[in-house]
Amino acid sequence: MKKSLLTLSFALALVWGALAQLKTPEQFLGYKPGDRFTPHHRMVDYFEYVASQNPNIKIIQYGETNEKRPLFVAILSSPENMARLEQIRTDNLKRTGLMEGTPSTEVPINWMSFNVHGNESVGMEAAISTFYTLADPTNAKSQEWLKNQVVILDPCINPDGRDRYAMWYNQKMNTRLQPDPQSMEHNEPWPGGRANHYLFDLNRDWAWQVQVESQQRLKLYQQWMPQLHLDFHEQGIDNPFYMAPAAEPLHEQLTPFQHEFQDIFGRNTAKYFDQAGKFYFTKERFDILYPSYGDSYPMYNGAIGMTIEQGGSGRAGIGVYNSIGDTVTLSGRIAGHYTAAISAVEVTSQNAKRLVDEFSAYFKTNSSNPKGKFKSFVIKGESNPAQVAKLLELMDKNGIRYGKAGARAGLKGYEYQSGKSGVTFSTSDKDIIINAYQPKGVLAQVLFEPNPVLNDSITYDITSWAMPYAYGLQAYALETKIDAAGQYEKPTFTPNTAGATPVAYLAKWEGTRDAAFLAALLNQKIRVKYAEYPFTVEGKSFPAGSLIITKGGNEYVGNFDQKVVETANRFGVTLATTQTGYVDKGKDFGSPNIRVIQAPKVALVGGQGTSSLNYGEVWHFFEKELDYPLVNLDAANFGSYDLSKYDVIILPSVFGSGLNGAAQTKLMDWVKAGGKVVAIDAAVNLFANKEGFKLKTYDTDEEKKAAEKAAQEIAKEERLESYTEGERLGISGGTAGAIYEIKMDETHPLGYGTGGKFYTLKNNSSRFAYLSGGVNAGIIASNDSYRTGYIGYKIKSQMGKSVVIGAENQGRGQVVYFVDNPIFRGFWESGKLILCNAIFMVGQ
Repeated sequence: MKKSLLTLSFALALVWGALAQLKTPEQFLGYKPGDRFTPHHRMVDYFEYVASQNPNIKIIQYGETNEKRPLFVAILSSPENMARLEQIRTDNLKRTGLMEGTPSTEVPINWMSFNVHGNESVGMEAAISTFYTLADPTNAKSQEWLKNQVVILDPCINPDGRDRYAMWYNQKMNTRLQPDPQSMEHNEPWPGGRANHYLFDLNRDWAWQVQVESQQRLKLYQQWMPQLHLDFHEQGIDNPFYMAPAAEPLHEQLTPFQHEFQDIFGRNTAKYFDQAGKFYFTKERFDILYPSYGDSYPMYNGAIGMTIEQGGSGRAGIGVYNSIGDTVTLSGRIAGHYTAAISAVEVTSQNAKRLVDEFSAYFKTNSSNPKGKFKSFVIKGESNPAQVAKLLELMDKNGIRYGKAGARAGLKGYEYQSGKSGVTFSTSDKDIIINAYQPKGVLAQVLFEPNPVLNDSITYDITSWAMPYAYGLQAYALETKIDAAGQYEKPTFTPNTAGATPVAYLAKWEGTRDAAFLAALLNQKIRVKYAEYPFTVEGKSFPAGSLIITKGGNEYVGNFDQKVVETANRFGVTLATTQTGYVDKGKDFGSPNIRVIQAPKVALVGGQGTSSLNYGEVWHFFEKELDYPLVNLDAANFGSYDLSKYDVIILPSVFGSGLNGAAQTKLMDWVKAGGKVVAIDAAVNLFANKEGFKLKTYDTDEEKKAAEKAAQEIAKEERLESYTEGERLGISGGTAGAIYEIKMDETHPLGYGTGGKFYTLKNNSSRFAYLSGGVNAGIIASNDSYRTGYIGYKIKSQMGKSVVIGAENQGRGQVVYFVDNPIFRGFWESGKLILCNAIFMVGQ
């Protein structure tokens, strides 16, 4: 026994002796924190080294990026907590009601995320220093704090964007500190390091989980459901430091404790800044409304979510002069984030029991007495089945429960499609019910709320996002609780089977899966057609836009039937067949109105002057959802390209001209020769009000003069407003995610699959008159088409009778206009099919 004890003591002495000699970041990396930017792989090396030296650290790799960099978290706590880590995790899920049982531990989980924006580059550097302090066994304070909490530290949410910035800067930086803001190292080139590989802003993707980083991270997040989440960012070089409490508008669903704890954290952190003579601000600019941020999403999941913003960002580099001549240094920026992170660990320790108790109360309230106005949401079974399936995928990702509505009559609720309250309706077993009496009730209410309450119109992001609009569904919101009548059984897909070759395979055109199916057939050089008119054949009816894959014309395709059937099965597309091309109604399959879809060669223009975010949305859609070839062209070199190689050129939203005059001339020559341009958002301004184009702001000169006169009258009235009202007056001429009902022309290819209706998310103030001589495929028929979201009074009254989606011929080619972005942030699902209409069907 004595020998065993001596052996154990000796082993422990060796372990703790090694821990006492734990290398600092400077000793391991070979430079002081703040001297240069650390490559992601070196950060990974350091975390793995520290974990190998400390048995109280667990590294979990939860995924990898598009560029194959690892995504991981480090979990730290006391030896006692690490020994029961799985029990702490499952107890926390029991506390939420997401897992059955009664928790027996009371240990809060403190999750900190760094570098969601790659060029807000201090984040990962601060994570390294924070990690060392928490792992250091000789640091008595940190070891004490870890006794009553689990810290989950994600050092870099966005490694691809972070390395894009860090590698560029390390190559451009001067050996001697050069803080002149005009120096090359302080002027990051397009697209910058903010976004991920596909140029998505990952801080807007928490709820939607469009990107692979978000999908993998949120899967882990749902397994832990922390009580606290800090999201570390940077802001401009002239702003010192921002921390919670957050600014208005603060969503009405936030609890008194969530407000209070933000103040507790803010005051504790301010104490350290005050001691160091450092400046900061709170309760400004960064609100909590939009549900897909790194602070709001955790808030709507019961945590205390907080944004931390250090002054600096990509412009700062290692050091730069700000507007008053002070040098903003990387080492100083590290100190700011480090202070906030350590403060969060301290206040979590000081308030551990209350954090757990309030967290428990939050979820008990959700399940028994949800706060929001609307208690139940009904998705009608007659909604587009492809879009319903996509919505349910999103619900599953977010842990939101749903069930079968069952047969009920005489219900009253808010009808999303009409925007009217008190509409009477009934339900059936085909309908879906989502009620708020569940653990994720707050998140469900926020995602479905028809009209988010704005207690301040100055917001940091969009103000509406209701899922029935984003997915184009028939739905109702009720102020009463409607229990599910049972488990909702998702429609099962019965695989198609290959048999004798029919005259044609037929597929409806309803959603992204159908577009991906089409793309896969075209990639295999299988000829596909579409019907310009609805038709009925052998008693089966199909709408305009339906796909027709005929035996005739595909004789050259080996294993034709097997390829078509296997491809349809891969995408879950149900095929119909027919043994005749002689239709009962509509046009026979040999009619000129049955159009062949020529596989288009598509190019996307990016580079300086274009919106990297909109560019990334299109790029990601082609690569990850359609899996269809896409050439990426640089706007700066546009004049040197041979455009005859392409059939379709997509122009994402632009800043300024995007393309110079010579490039625009070359583009229009290509269009007139038979090319097709798809212009999105601000890119339509390259054509609007230009000679030879039909897209005009006003129908007549008289209409233009009347609008100008009205604007002048408003300007006169505003002249004597107080200076502090300037920002508010400025937004009165803009929008922040206003939703409008769009009447779609189903007879035109742009309207196929829409059912005659689309909801656009308007984030610009652009308004154009109906096209004269073009196709008004999607219009705001009247001002009554407004549904929800902020739009300034100066422009709201003008939006009626305007075109949102249109097309016009130019010579032998076409220009397609999307006044609003149809696939905003990749979550505006119903617009994806319309974009595919523009690419694959218009002009065929």
